[in-house]
Amino acid sequence: MNKKLIIILISVLVVGAGLYLVGDYLGWWMPRVMEKGKVVVVDNGRQESDLTEAVTENLDVDQGEVAVVEYRVEEVARGLFVPWSIVFTSAERMLVTERDGKVRQVINDVLQDAPLHVFSEVSALEEEGLMGMTLDPDYENNRFIYFCLAYPRGDEYVDKVVRWRDNIDSLGEETILIDDIPAAVYHAGCRVKFGPDQKLYITTGDATERYLAQDMNSLAGKILRINSDGSIPADNPFFGSPVWTLGHRNSQGIAWTKEGVMYETEHGPSGFDGPGGGDEINIIQAGQNYGWPFVSHEQSQEGLESPKLVFTPAEAPADIIYYNSDVILQFNGNLFFGVLKGEGIIRIVLDPSDATNILEYEKMATVNVGRVREVALGPEGAIYFTTSNRDGRGTLREGDDRIYRIITN
Repeated sequence: MNKKLIIILISVLVVGAGLYLVGDYLGWWMPRVMEKGKVVVVDNGRQESDLTEAVTENLDVDQGEVAVVEYRVEEVARGLFVPWSIVFTSAERMLVTERDGKVRQVINDVLQDAPLHVFSEVSALEEEGLMGMTLDPDYENNRFIYFCLAYPRGDEYVDKVVRWRDNIDSLGEETILIDDIPAAVYHAGCRVKFGPDQKLYITTGDATERYLAQDMNSLAGKILRINSDGSIPADNPFFGSPVWTLGHRNSQGIAWTKEGVMYETEHGPSGFDGPGGGDEINIIQAGQNYGWPFVSHEQSQEGLESPKLVFTPAEAPADIIYYNSDVILQFNGNLFFGVLKGEGIIRIVLDPSDATNILEYEKMATVNVGRVREVALGPEGAIYFTTSNRDGRGTLREGDDRIYRIITN
């Protein structure tokens, strides 16, 4: 072979390899899946630290390094029935919804025997029941708590969102904010959270009728946005409608980064409505169509939003939070979501300079408790999460269901 040609080929290979390495370093390619038990902290450079070993050195954050804080997983409460949502009304008091209709209190880490309230009308046959719960942004002054629950109406099931006043020893003054959301024993949605705009967001499932997700005359398979009194915000993308986005199969979690980027978790098809897997992590933008049932898995179509991450085989993602705390420093700016079928918690590392860019993710090896549904940020910076092993699909362990927290040593 011509000597000059050989030199040219070698040069091309060297340059190509160099570009690949630089691209990998700067995160130009697809997000990398981290090994179990590993974290990757991205700042001015990239470092890996094994969290199974104690790390005691405090590194200089100003130099682009992040100290790795030692943490542990500890039990907070046990003996619950499918705990679905957690809120903290104070540093000492936690409220928990159980899917069979009870609102429980955990005071100073002690689960109280008597429920704070019981929603007697709920239906809790399969996936539905008393589900989402959130506090009013002005809870300190108005004591309002919001709940999403499924109940039977004739031969159908529907979801409704209600507001109650927290009297500390009871709940009172119910106000129905939105009702008649199509539901079913499966795909009932029902996550409720306030966004940084002080509006109430509600996830709904397709109620096992997949094409309702594309029907603008139905509230099924959507993310809804309303004011705290139930009225429709004037700046919603569809005039006079609570619909914020459409084309969702069964959304189970929503969270916002400090920059205001909205992330969502969603269950993919499970055999009867499409090939298994295809669970999604989406970035939610007003008025957009997320494709169900026209596309799923890695499929794409013009005019439909594609997911940021797809999980096949299924993980069954549940609630998601954005960790905005310096308590566990290496977690600051990360997303965490529970997984049911996959059993555990998955951590997502976002690009510090672009919260819409996912750098990598891992399933946390330190969480080995079975199905995880709720994930919540505690007032002290701990990550709280619940098991869902009594929901008919998990393997029961003594003491289930339980609340745990990830906390510093």
